[in-house]
Amino acid sequence: MSISEKIKANPFLKKIAHWMLIPSNDFKPRWWVRTFINPFKHKKGKGAMIRWRTRMDVFPFNHFELGAHSIIEDFSTINNGVGAVRIGERSIIGIGCTVIGPVEIGNQVMLAQNIVISGLNHGYESIELSPAEQKVITKKITIADEVWIGANCVITAGVTIGKHAVVGAGSVVTKDIPEYSVAVGNPARVVKKYNNLSKIWEKI
Repeated sequence: MSISEKIKANPFLKKIAHWMLIPSNDFKPRWWVRTFINPFKHKKGKGAMIRWRTRMDVFPFNHFELGAHSIIEDFSTINNGVGAVRIGERSIIGIGCTVIGPVEIGNQVMLAQNIVISGLNHGYESIELSPAEQKVITKKITIADEVWIGANCVITAGVTIGKHAVVGAGSVVTKDIPEYSVAVGNPARVVKKYNNLSKIWEKI
């Protein structure tokens, strides 16, 4: 059994390790983790940029990767605390976006402003506990290559958005969106699809 497995299996050791990585009553990694561990643990491709006013709640126990020539804009939050976050090449995470793993974003993806993409939910079933104290539930979100997501959208846990799909501004995506389609609304529904025979985008 490896050291990390022993720590995970022992509640006391796990609590100490958690405290060493994250201050009490906080959700950000400690300064020494951000400075001395994360740069060597996580991958950042050539020409990739993370603006200095971005909040990087990135921890060494889950994967984080930013592909070549991709950008994370100011006032965004990236969190891999409960699942890996992978962002492909030449993708843009717009101003004020929130990405909480587990999330995989492909190449040449455009996220506009103030989008929430969260693979995390809290349990609520027990009325004896606050939802904040209940079990965390995660379902991976997958966003394929060339997707464009408009401003102020919410992408919920477990959703897959197919290649070259477009999600209109203000939409709430609760179900999978197929490739080469346009979806809008709350909940989002497909209103257009690309017809490979006619070579045009057709309304549904």
